[in-house]
Amino acid sequence: MKKIHFVNQLKCYLFTAGLGIAAALVIRCFLRLLNFSTEIVWTTLPDHVGFSFFPVIVCTAAGGVLALLRKIGGDYPEDLRTVMAKVKREKRYDYRPLTVILFAAFLPLVFGAAVGPEAGLTGIIAALCSWVGENVKYAKTHATAYSEIGEAVTLGELFHAPLFGVFAVSENEIGEPSSLSSKGTKLLLYAVAVASGALTMATLNHFFGRISSGFPSFTAFPLKLGDYAAFPLYIAVGFGLSLFFVAVEKLMKRAMAYIPRGIREVFAGVVIGITAMTLPMILFSGEEEMMIIAESFQKYSPFFLLGIGLLKVVFTAFCLHCGWKGGHFFPLIFASVCIGYGTAALIFFDSGEHVVFAAAVVTAACFGAQLKKPLAVAMLTLICFPATFLLWTFFAALICEKLIKWLSPIVECEGAATEGSTFSIDGEKEER
Repeated sequence: MKKIHFVNQLKCYLFTAGLGIAAALVIRCFLRLLNFSTEIVWTTLPDHVGFSFFPVIVCTAAGGVLALLRKIGGDYPEDLRTVMAKVKREKRYDYRPLTVILFAAFLPLVFGAAVGPEAGLTGIIAALCSWVGENVKYAKTHATAYSEIGEAVTLGELFHAPLFGVFAVSENEIGEPSSLSSKGTKLLLYAVAVASGALTMATLNHFFGRISSGFPSFTAFPLKLGDYAAFPLYIAVGFGLSLFFVAVEKLMKRAMAYIPRGIREVFAGVVIGITAMTLPMILFSGEEEMMIIAESFQKYSPFFLLGIGLLKVVFTAFCLHCGWKGGHFFPLIFASVCIGYGTAALIFFDSGEHVVFAAAVVTAACFGAQLKKPLAVAMLTLICFPATFLLWTFFAALICEKLIKWLSPIVECEGAATEGSTFSIDGEKEER
């Protein structure tokens, strides 16, 4: 009996490792094609065309395609929380519109929308996991759990932070207890899948090169008395940024309701094209642009950095509610870094050694209110901030988690999430 149990457990872990490998391969192929297509649209074609209004034309055309996709196939991609809520409730995620999900997730990223790839890729992985669960005999009884495991791998690989993938899913248990036994067993399965995915991605990066440079790695500086004194201010700024994002999303949803679907996507394409010609820094997910800020922030005034951060939030909400859908994590990290840099530059005369700590705490505070998972947020900050800040980012996220729970009845943040915000990965209320 014990031998049979051991064999079954071994099969479960091997299957989970295979799922992590498959998810990593899908993610890499998607991102590789994304980089190739973006290079063609924004570098190769403009060099050959030589027409200054080219961004407006191609982005408007992309908006038309998105409108057509939405009319034919539905409102995709769905955000992360909605995907996992459906998996929990329905025990599956519909894989029939997978082609629509792929294109609807792909086009906004290629044509400059201020959104990240995490929402679309999560839907793709969840759909593939559901297909596996319904077509592979062994996986049928564990389909829901494997979808959650796929989510952990997706988040871990996209953010180059495997521990974030594990804790984002497991810190507050997602899904009901399954036949995979205890939470400890599920946590181990998450770890196996994420580790196999990370190893696969590292191997491919070694032999075939990295897909992108990713987020910049900020240099650690010894903390000084001024940093400790400014810690509460940074928390307040990050918490305020999170509330600002929710408020802007609510306002943007109401404003866009006056524009019919179909016209909305085309209108957004025109705006994105004009923005590409006038203020390209607020386009895309923010990884590349954050490197520019990190390398040359002293060239910009504090008010410019603060303004860029706030504009990024507004532009992200605009894209999300105009049908150019995607994730909000990547752009919100960029906005947090800009606002953290701007805040430190305002309060310190020589801000060079203070901006990184400010950006780290603002980011942690913002996502602490967003995710309500302080340990996961602390792991998330490791994607670009020094490990020596880990304790400070954890406390910043923890404080904001407690604050948002205390203030939710007053500021109606939970209601905001229900009305269209991607305010949390998991929760009791569903979106849209």
